[in-house]
Amino acid sequence: MKSILVPVDFSKQAEYAAKVAASIAKQTNSKIFLLHMLELPSGVIDPSSFGTSNNAPTTLLFLKRAHEKFEEFKKLPFLEGIEVEDSVNFHKAYDGILDESKKHEVDLIVMGSQGASGLEEILVGSNTEKVVRNSEIPVLVIKRDIDNFNIKNIVFASNFKIDNRSAFQKILNFTLLFDAKLHLLKINTIHNFETTKESSDAIRSFIDGFDLGDFTLNIYNDISVESGVLNFSKLIDADVIVLNTHGRRGLAHLFNGSIGEDLANHAKLPVVTFKL
Repeated sequence: MKSILVPVDFSKQAEYAAKVAASIAKQTNSKIFLLHMLELPSGVIDPSSFGTSNNAPTTLLFLKRAHEKFEEFKKLPFLEGIEVEDSVNFHKAYDGILDESKKHEVDLIVMGSQGASGLEEILVGSNTEKVVRNSEIPVLVIKRDIDNFNIKNIVFASNFKIDNRSAFQKILNFTLLFDAKLHLLKINTIHNFETTKESSDAIRSFIDGFDLGDFTLNIYNDISVESGVLNFSKLIDADVIVLNTHGRRGLAHLFNGSIGEDLANHAKLPVVTFKL
């Protein structure tokens, strides 16, 4: 890992995300890009006529204030000793985040979430939900302040269908970065029941040909997929939950299309999504 993008709206949640990104950067010797998107009303700025518009002084005031906030933000103690670059762009947040992540060829996007009202309320409205759905780059969602973020136990929850293996090597690479143990998790519910043998065979077929390192294979029964993932993660004291997203209709289609947004809404743990 060489670079991490952190969208910043100067909220506490953005600070939590930057703090986690700083921990990862120190562990992986990575650079951090801090990004603030100025979504000004069209009456305030027309980017195509910047510098000639009558509203340019107002625009410059917003820009100046954003850079001042960044200077204060970069003084946060956890960023000390890390290479940090900041940027303020006039762009819609969702498009800007994806564009900047490609421009800087970042390896990870770390975003903050209030969590109370679900991922639709992360950062700026539904922008993080859109980033999670469409980003080709892994997205790590942080909801709370975490000191000394260190990943030792990763839960990868999946339906383990063979056609969902496309992102699995990326997940293994992420696991290896932290020398973590990977816990493969298949949730069985009364509405989608499989025998232990059927689930075990599906997982083993899924991982065939991959070098997993230290891992466990787990089949867990619960009333729903969401509660099963959360309960199992709590049981093993997991540090991170990893999920796949198809990029169809957002988090309602995480890994197998059946897990709802409640998982991301209610999980206090960091959640990393990898697009299939």
